[in-house]
This record gives sequence, structure tokens and C-alpha cells, in this order.
Amino acid sequence: MTVRAWADLLRVSALFTVPGDALAGAAATGRRPDRGTALAVGASLCLYEAGMALNDWADRDEDAVDRPHRPIPSGRIAPGAALAAAGALTAAGLGLAARAGRPALAVATGLAATVWAYDLRLKHTPVGPAAMAAARGLDLLLGATATGTAKRTAGTGSRTGSGSRTASGSSAASASGSRTGSASASHSRGVVRAALPAAGLLGAHTYAVTAVSRHEAQGGSTTAPLAALAVTAALGAAALREQRGPGDATPDAGHGRKGESHRSHRPTATPASTAPRLLLTAFTGSYFHTAAGPLLHAALNPSPPLTQRAVGGGIRAMIPLQAALATRAGAAGSGLAVMGLVPLARTLARKVSLT
Repeated sequence: MTVRAWADLLRVSALFTVPGDALAGAAATGRRPDRGTALAVGASLCLYEAGMALNDWADRDEDAVDRPHRPIPSGRIAPGAALAAAGALTAAGLGLAARAGRPALAVATGLAATVWAYDLRLKHTPVGPAAMAAARGLDLLLGATATGTAKRTAGTGSRTGSGSRTASGSSAASASGSRTGSASASHSRGVVRAALPAAGLLGAHTYAVTAVSRHEAQGGSTTAPLAALAVTAALGAAALREQRGPGDATPDAGHGRKGESHRSHRPTATPASTAPRLLLTAFTGSYFHTAAGPLLHAALNPSPPLTQRAVGGGIRAMIPLQAALATRAGAAGSGLAVMGLVPLARTLARKVSLT
């Protein structure tokens, strides 16, 4: 077992498409990336790689026919080792998510269940692309629910402690804890609602790419690349539309201080808003350019090599899409950070296949 064999099994070149999920999720909530976001990134990376290892384990017989060069059928990695790696990485991902709080752990558990269900049961069924789309959407929601965890926990401790010092003793503490739990649940629901539009856009792209990937071994499909091309154009147009501020999606959005403005009320003619708008246009253009060209070639000539290239382009296009989603939510810095992963992903993709 060599490092190269494990790099091929885990498709490490695709890892650069993962951190942007958490950053886009954090941006959708209106919070700056923090320790919780970093934990979400770590959890996402572990769960993503768990899915890669499990995918090759589940497809080992099919790969022996269509892709005998893959690590398991070629004998470079034992099937048991790949399955053990998938289990260990899943446990590590859930452990990191648990450190980011119960809402993040709940989302990560759903993500892990979706990944395992896809690889073991759903991949070759009609709901396979939908399962993969759900996994990407959940990954973005993981970043949203994990961000700001430390501040929420600190606030909870302060309120609970105040309640415990009242004359009513334990009953007051219990009432305070109940109110705190209710407020925390309400906040988590608001966070999820704020991040759902971005999760939906990323999920739609994932659905389209996954539908194309179902033909990458044999080729022959013109419909899937054409449909994915149409989805790419629609998502690019949607990403360019102005997004409502995160506060507009939360239950108490209308209870802010008088005169307080949301992002959606920013004037578009000021220098402060012009630069992010230009970045958003550039990131969206990069997304369309990365995904559309290979898809068009695959539609014109649906051979296995061109179909695989279209899938690879769709995977790489997730990075500028994540950058666009973060920027349209007002986090241009996060968008730039995500786009910084593009040259790294491109360089590593020349050495380790994305598909």
C-alpha cells in the first residue's frame, strides 16, 4: 500500500471542492468564519473522504471490469482496508462535528447517513443523483450550523447561571434552561432557513453533475450533458441575483433596531458594493466557463473520455460556485479565499484523477 494508491482511492484532488461548502454556509448566516466553521471544514473533509473510500469498496466488482487500474481491483489496496478507512473517517468526521455543537452533529449525522446510503444502496437507482445533491446541501448546512457555536454556548451559560441565582432556586434554573433551549432551537431553525437557498443551488449543480457521471464509464448519453448545461446556465443566472440578508430569513428579522439595514438594502452605486459585485460576476463567470465547456463537448461527442472530462469539470466548478455563493451573501473575503483553492485543485488534478 503506497501513498499514491491511497491518494487515488480517496481522490485527494477533489478535496479542494469541500472547504467552500462550510464557508458558503457561514456566509449565508451573516457570521464570520470561526472555530466552529473550521471544525465543520474538518468534519466535511473526513466525511467526503469516507464516501470516496466506501465508493470504491462498493464498486470493486464493477471497477474490476470497467476500471481495473483503480486501487482495489489492481490489488494496491485491500478491500477490507478501504472499508475500515471509510468507517474510521466517518467516526472522525462525526467527532469533529460534535465539538461544534449538537445542531452541527445532527446535520453531520444526516450527511454521513446520506453518504453511506448513496454508496451502498442508492447510487445505481433513480434517486442516486438526488441523494448526492442532498449530501452537498447538507455539507453547506453543516458549515452554517457550526459557525458561531462558541458565542451561542457562552451566551447560554451566562443566562443559565443568572437563572440559577434567583430565589426560586432549581425551578428558576429549570425555567431558564427551558427558555434557553427553546431560543437555541429557534436560532438553529433560523440559521438553516437562511442557508437553504445556497444549499439548494449547490445541490442542483451536484444533481446535474451526478446525472452525467452515471454515463462516464460507457458514455453514449447526450441528454445528460445537455440537461446539465442548462442547469449550469440557470444556476449562473441565479447566483448573480441579489440575495436577501440573513436576518430577513430568521424569525426575529423584523425586530431589529430602527434604521438597521440588511445586506439586501445596500446601495449598488457605492464603491463599497461595486467591488463585491464585480467579484460575484467574475466568480460566476469562472463557474460557467469551468463547467459549460466540457459539458458541451460531451454533448457533441458522448464518448467515455469526454464524459469523464465533463464530470471532472463539473466537480472543479463547485469551487467558483461556492465562491459566488459566499460573495453574494456579503462575504467577499471568504469568496476570495475559496477561489484561492482553484490553482491547487487544478495542479493536483493533473496527478490524481477526479473521477
